[in-house]
Amino acid sequence: MARLILFNKPYGVLCQFTDRGTAGSARPTLSDFIDVPGVYPAGRLDLDSEGLLLLTDDGRLQARIADPEFKIPKAYLVQVEGDVGEASLESLRRGVRLKDGPTRPAQVERIADPALWPRDPPVRFRKSVPDCWLGLTIREGRNRQVRRMTAAVGHPTLRLVRWRIGDWTIEGLQAGQWREVPVTPPTR
Repeated sequence: MARLILFNKPYGVLCQFTDRGTAGSARPTLSDFIDVPGVYPAGRLDLDSEGLLLLTDDGRLQARIADPEFKIPKAYLVQVEGDVGEASLESLRRGVRLKDGPTRPAQVERIADPALWPRDPPVRFRKSVPDCWLGLTIREGRNRQVRRMTAAVGHPTLRLVRWRIGDWTIEGLQAGQWREVPVTPPTR
């Protein structure tokens, strides 16, 4: 029977089990948190992003989750610099042009500051520059896509937390915690 693990990846953790970086680097990896043989990440989260990472021992499930062809929705909580107005939200909803082409339309709205775990290190606070939070859902997964999308509309990302992939969520998991769940096919 296939295994599926939901992991709340902390900021600064590599999405691999070993660090193949420069000699002497001691970056934390998945092996610092998960001691389950034979599971591998289905997709990735950047070093400076947090939140839901799915791990499985089933190659077909891994491919289905990670492959943009299946258009599984990925929902993020995004803290951005500036006071995002309706024009910027509409641009994201239509899709924005990035260097590697236009994005698919995103679902996006301003949200209240979410009750999240503290980030280490904390996000830089500047009195003279406001920030706000967005709930943003995409159905593709290009490299650093959410960060590039918010920057394209003039609001650089300060903190990025993936909250949901399909029906799977990190609800109830603190940073660094994981739980195993029954395997059910992801919904579109």
